[in-house]
Amino acid sequence: MRKLFAGLCIVTMAFGMVACGSNKGGNEQGTEAPTATVAPTEAPTATPEPTATPIPTPTPEPVHQPAKLENKMYPAEYKKFNKDYAGRVVSIDYPTRAYADNGEEITKHAYVCLPPKYDETKQYNVLYLMHGIGGNEQEWGINGVFDGIRCAMDNLMYYGEAEPFIIVVPNGRSCVNYTNTSFDNAYSFYEFGKELRNDLIPYIDSHFATYAEYDENGYDLTAARDHRAMAGLSMGGMQTINIGLCECLDIISYFGAFSAAPTSNTAAVIAEKLKEFEDYDINYFYNICGLSDGTALASASAAAKGLDKLTDKLTDGENFMWHEVPGYHDHNVWHLGLYNFAQLVFK
Repeated sequence: MRKLFAGLCIVTMAFGMVACGSNKGGNEQGTEAPTATVAPTEAPTATPEPTATPIPTPTPEPVHQPAKLENKMYPAEYKKFNKDYAGRVVSIDYPTRAYADNGEEITKHAYVCLPPKYDETKQYNVLYLMHGIGGNEQEWGINGVFDGIRCAMDNLMYYGEAEPFIIVVPNGRSCVNYTNTSFDNAYSFYEFGKELRNDLIPYIDSHFATYAEYDENGYDLTAARDHRAMAGLSMGGMQTINIGLCECLDIISYFGAFSAAPTSNTAAVIAEKLKEFEDYDINYFYNICGLSDGTALASASAAAKGLDKLTDKLTDGENFMWHEVPGYHDHNVWHLGLYNFAQLVFK
């Protein structure tokens, strides 16, 4: 019994020593020290890169396509009104004189067709477009919003097939009663050159964004000649030849005659008059006439067909064209002529 008791004491003492060892480093009450809770380390938030402001892609300048000259009628899709790219028409009244009468001061009316997206800070070429003997500034119909030929001009510019340009459509009679559309004042058509040079061109240069450096005290009209064109139908074609080509080559360099009237100068006369402008080149002279035109085919042919053989200012296929097409003395040929001419000028 004494040995058993002694053994139990030894076991008890050993157990106590183990228990005491397990409380080493504890608090006075023998409880374990609380374990500090370590907060999880959050991953640093990446600073977002600033969003780049997209740079707008500049609208490319239209690349001019080769001329697509037509022989019958320009494509129907060009007659469609493009509401997103349409020019606008301005009605003007400008001071001039009745050069075919007594030279008294008068005020005349004209239409100015501005190209799509017209910008007064830019510079534009100008086409002076003439009507026939029985018409007036409305004959071309360019003042109508949905007119086919006006839509054609806008669409040619939209597709980059024509350089944007201003179209001026005046009344071609330089007389007091210029609204008279009868043949009685036919002579007034031949005096229009004075009005064109002295009054109309300066008015356009002073009121619209052209290439001319206008000065009310006088300026050099020849400086911007490469940015002016003249064209017309029938009597207006005569004016383009007799006045534009033979009188105003120093201030205009592109010409278009559509079924030029019988009183147009002959090729021999034109060639002789061109000698007076030896310092000035012709950028382009385009002619068109219907093969069934009983009014003007003979006279237009006499004026232009073969002219390139009589003057070194013109070379067929380069800056000159005589264009015979199926048709008569009517707007089908004239509108076709303007459509083709628009693709040849200012390039």
